[in-house]
Amino acid sequence: MQNTIRIQHVHREQDEQAEGIVIVIDVIRAFTVAAYAFHGGASSLWLVRTTEEALALRERYPDALLAGEINGKLIPGFELNNSPHVMSQADVRGKQIIQRTGAGTQGAVGARNATHLLVATLANARATAHYAAQLARNSGLPITFLPTATSTADITRNEDDYCADYMEAILTSHDTPMDLLNERITRLYEADRFSHWGPVQDEDFPEGDLEKILAVDRFDFVMVGERKVEAGVTYVEVEQRQVTFSED
Repeated sequence: MQNTIRIQHVHREQDEQAEGIVIVIDVIRAFTVAAYAFHGGASSLWLVRTTEEALALRERYPDALLAGEINGKLIPGFELNNSPHVMSQADVRGKQIIQRTGAGTQGAVGARNATHLLVATLANARATAHYAAQLARNSGLPITFLPTATSTADITRNEDDYCADYMEAILTSHDTPMDLLNERITRLYEADRFSHWGPVQDEDFPEGDLEKILAVDRFDFVMVGERKVEAGVTYVEVEQRQVTFSED
């Protein structure tokens, strides 16, 4: 890929500053859930910020499924939690899914100044990087990475930052993007980032999640978002598009 593409990074606290081709990232777990929803045949996802907004949209579209979390837990009245493993087992073919989470959907709705909006995770990182590069070449717009996970005292850079690092390595023709990512994932293990999936089982964090979270480049599709307003609710409608790869 050409290394003349302009690349910038903005975190969720400054999501309104994200412009151009904005890639919103949530690896644990919103957009990994979204990727498995599309893999399972979901027709579209609507991303919202609040439970109330999700319920308002479902009132207008009663056949839609509600998915998401508050503090990692299933929201009362929602059919699906924020688990990619649970999503992979659910019958979502042809279904519209309304998703609310504490990080990913917040960042997507907050990126109001994006010209093109993509949502991404490790499972479709390479496809997203290639699609964004095509858009950048055609438009001259910058690519802005918007990681949405919150840093902690123990982890100042987290899985969303590392996913952005991996995609940037692909965009800039780095010799070994996967080696770079593997080193970053090792850091996450060392920082105990995956402690939710320990020996004590939690129905909101099933054991099968971790394999799906770390299934790098499993899918060759991109998730493209469009801002919409309906019934007083601002949301992002996300659709799946297949990517054709071309190496430069």
